[in-house]
Amino acid sequence: MVSNKEIKYANNLINNSLKLQRGEKIWIDATDVPEDFVCEILKQVRNVCGMPFLNYSTQRINRQIMECYDNIDFLNLKKDLDLAKMKEMDCYLGITSPLNTQGYRTLDANKMLNYNTIYAKEVHFKQRVNHTRWLICNYPSMSLASRAKMSYDEYAEYLLDVCCIDYIKMGECLKPLKKLMESTDKVKILGKGTELTFSIKGMPAIICAGESNIPDGEVYTAPIIDSVNGVISYNAPSVYEGKEFSDVKLEFKDGRIVKAQCNDNEAIEKILNTDNGARYVGEFAIGVNPKIHEPVGDILFDEKIAGSIHFTPGNAYSDANNGNVSSVHWDLVLIQTPSFGGGEIWFDDVLIRKDGKFTLDELKPIDKLK
Repeated sequence: MVSNKEIKYANNLINNSLKLQRGEKIWIDATDVPEDFVCEILKQVRNVCGMPFLNYSTQRINRQIMECYDNIDFLNLKKDLDLAKMKEMDCYLGITSPLNTQGYRTLDANKMLNYNTIYAKEVHFKQRVNHTRWLICNYPSMSLASRAKMSYDEYAEYLLDVCCIDYIKMGECLKPLKKLMESTDKVKILGKGTELTFSIKGMPAIICAGESNIPDGEVYTAPIIDSVNGVISYNAPSVYEGKEFSDVKLEFKDGRIVKAQCNDNEAIEKILNTDNGARYVGEFAIGVNPKIHEPVGDILFDEKIAGSIHFTPGNAYSDANNGNVSSVHWDLVLIQTPSFGGGEIWFDDVLIRKDGKFTLDELKPIDKLK
């Protein structure tokens, strides 16, 4: 049995976020998600006469497949088959309910490097992201609740609440921020351990209000690739390929990361050496979700924290493309609310946000979203 909130969640995914239409094809990746909820998603697809292509698996099974990623012939064949399938799709839904948030932590790093450079770069970054309407989301699990330091019932209520807010209203409120970002040249980010400057001149700004991620709530663009200079100290932990990183500090010169520090300097250097683009930034975004205030160890939530930014080493999105290409896209979050040390965002020498709150009249309605 599924609850009324779960039915609303499934309906939002298929009809409001992905906007699946009659006759359209949707690839659904569901990992460890309860059968009842997967069936509800399929019911929503069937209601609009869509065509579902389901890949239903578990984390344990996926881990065994991932152990084969040292076999380059296997990965190339998998890439070719799945790329051909992805090219037939109109939509993609990836939903997980991991039983163990550390399930991939001990996987050999070279196997993940092979996966990212051979498979993910072609199937997901180039094809799925650029040529489908796609959505990544979670279903509650005990491990996600534990990582968020909540009981399961608290976390389930929290997830369904933040995933079912009025994203249409949010999208309207974000239009002035989009307009301002698209008319801005110089950006300055200030905070504890952070003094960063870059340009976004001429770059499009993209509103995210429930159409690619759930939960959602951000406006993103990308810096001019060689314009980034200074230092940024992130204050939200980040899980990348199953490993948790904390106290990440990056130093930039003319766009390139020239120094990186964190709780595991060797591991971060390996990520940044994946390819040339991994040392340049592909995304700058401002988080605005009014129901998300603290990190829970899940980037789908943490990058949307109201009063945050994320500044992302790696691949740029095609709709805000600064030319950076990489098999890495690592969203790292800096929270600027008072409880996290505060901070400022300046656009062309005008203060637009201080300590997580917008200062310009046309942007203040964003802080009043519920």
